Order: sequence, then C-alpha cells, then structure tokens
Amino acid sequence: MDKFNYRKILLLGFGFFAITVTWSVYNAFMPKLLSEYIRSSALIGFIMTFDNYFALFLQPAVGMYSDRLNTRFGRRMPFLMVGMPLAALFTFLIPFHQALLMLIVFIIFMNLSMSIFRSPVIALMPDLTRVEQRSKANSVINFMGGIGALIAYFIGSKLWDFNKGYPFYLAGTLMLLSFVILFYFIREKRDVLNYEQAEESVQLREGFRSAIQNKSALFLLLAILSWFTGFNGIETFFTRYGEVYLGVKISDASFSFAFISLAFLLFAIPAGFIGTKIGKKRSILIGIFGIIIGFIVLFFLKDLLIIRIIFLIMGCFWALVNINSYPFLAEMAPTGFIGTYTGLYYLFASIANIISPPLLGAMMDLIGYKIMFLYGCFFIIISFFMMLQVKDHHINFKRNSNASI
Repeated sequence: MDKFNYRKILLLGFGFFAITVTWSVYNAFMPKLLSEYIRSSALIGFIMTFDNYFALFLQPAVGMYSDRLNTRFGRRMPFLMVGMPLAALFTFLIPFHQALLMLIVFIIFMNLSMSIFRSPVIALMPDLTRVEQRSKANSVINFMGGIGALIAYFIGSKLWDFNKGYPFYLAGTLMLLSFVILFYFIREKRDVLNYEQAEESVQLREGFRSAIQNKSALFLLLAILSWFTGFNGIETFFTRYGEVYLGVKISDASFSFAFISLAFLLFAIPAGFIGTKIGKKRSILIGIFGIIIGFIVLFFLKDLLIIRIIFLIMGCFWALVNINSYPFLAEMAPTGFIGTYTGLYYLFASIANIISPPLLGAMMDLIGYKIMFLYGCFFIIISFFMMLQVKDHHINFKRNSNASI
C-alpha cells in the first residue's frame, strides 16, 4: 500500500476551499441583498436556486466529459483554468450591481462559472488516491473546505458590517489564489494513479446507467438528495431566520452559523478515520441520527448562545455524513467513471438545492420562520431510511464498463 500523501491532498484541498468560501459568502449574504428588492421569502429562495439549474445539467455533463478529455494539462485541469478565474471575476462584480436585474445577471454568470470546474476539481481526489485512502483524503479536503467556511462566516460577517461588498471581494481573491496554487502544484499526468488506464474511452450513457441500476448507488444518491434538501434550506435562510425570528443582526446570525463550520473543521479528519475504521455507512447513519436530534432541540430554542452550542455539536455529526458520503459513492464507480459519478453526486445535490430554498421559503411565508428546523428534520429522517437500503461494502464491485449495463 502506497504511503498516503498528505501534502498533495492538502494542496488539492484548495479547490474545495475556494468552492466553500464562495458558497458560504453567497448563502450567508445574498438573501439579504435580494431582500432589498424583494419581500417574498419564497421568491428569494427561487432566485437562490438559479445557479442549480445550470449545475443540474452542466456538472454531470462536465464530470462525464472530463473522464474522456486528454490534454497536455490533463483531464480535469482545463476546466479549472476556465471556471475558477471566471467565478472570481463575477464574484467581484456582485457588489457593483445597480439594480435587481444586474444582480441576477451577476449571480447567474458566477454560478455558471462555478459549475464548469466543481465536478472536475472534486474528481481529482479519487484520481490521486487509492480506494482504501479516500475517506482520509476527503477528510483533508473537507478540512480545507471548513477553513473556507470559517473565513466566510467569521471574517465575512465582520467585513459585512464595514461594507456589504467586502465579503465578496474576499471570496473572489481567495478563489484566484486557490487557482494559482492548484495550477502550480497539481500535475495530473505526474500525480494521477494509473493515468493511462483512466484515459480509456468510456460511454457516458453507460456510466449513468451503472449508477442507476446499482441499488446501493441509487439509494445513496437519494439519501444525498434528502439530507441536502434538509440542510440547504436552513443554510440559505438562517441569516433571515436570525434577523426576523430571533431578532438579531444579520452579522450575528451569520457568525452563529459559523459554529457548524468550526465543528466541521475540527472533526473533519477524525470523521475520515472513523469512516475508515467502522465503515462509511455506519458513520453516516450515526451522523444523520445526531443531526435529527439537533434539529428537534433547535426547534425549541431562541437563545443565540445555546443555538451556537448546538451548532457546534451538530457540526461534528454533519462531518460524519459529508466526509464519508462522496468516497462511498466514488468507490462504487467502475474504472473510468469517477468523473461521471462525481457529476451524479452534484446532480442530486443540485436537485436538492433547487427544491429546498423556494419550498422552505414558501412554508415560512405561510406558517412562519418557526417551521424551519422541523422542515430540516423531516428530510434528514428520510435520508436515514434511504441509507438503510445501502450495502456497506463495494470494494469488490465489478470495475469495468460492462458491469450491470
């Protein structure tokens, strides 16, 4: 067994760092910018899903295409070279909007750019690591993502009080810096395991069908859909929940949500080792159960200090779910289909992101903000039952393009 290369995976983690810091800034502050023009929470939620309509089609297609591409920069890097600078540009432009239409245009193009590189940069992790090391590798990458979220919530919330554009300038700058690090240090043809074998021609339809016809892969994708539906709506609206329901400042609410990111950061690497030790399915189920209890408790709370403490605990359980879910799906992929399965992961996550904000927004318009955590709890419970249908071991899954097709 090859020695695990922490340095290489840590450098690769700057890709996820850039994604996380940008999305965290976007989710924390974009609803407030939109609320200056729009009063309906449902409509704000709908606009917040615009990016996911692009992600719904682009991320799976880009992931699949990156499995087949072969350039002097590799298979994944060309997408980073296009997507990351463009994403940084449009993130910078968001604070310069002069009207709602201009803001929406910047939102669309920023998220279109993000969709170009997200699947390829994540697919690099299983490209660079062996199956038995992927939970560890994903924990390191998510550790970097946790740092990005902390910067967005802790520093971004303070910058917001000085100028509403500063958090977006911060995210754009860190996006560019991350691209430079990735481009300089990651060399696919040098670093990817069995690069020549991975270059073999694949049929895109076969990759999709292999995931859908594999019962465990399908139920895992449905679980991913469910827990992101529950969590994304809360992430999108928590700053508004804090302002309207708890009666606190936007910056204080954003700062509070950072406690989930802090716990996620601290527990990311232990979660990867736990997944390796006791199995990914068991780790995910433990995490889901903890999140369910947390949402039930949060439903009864209005004290911001206690909410932050609960967020700290829940961040650890959220790490168990997130750190182990993508490697679990990736190990089900036949040879040559890592990018395809990565695209499917983000396809189902994007469907959740499309459904959740307008659905939760509409429910809050009708019932009130108090419903938010019960909404999250309901979908997390569904994900628990989906995970019970997933088999725990897939290392012996037939790894050729003709398997079950």
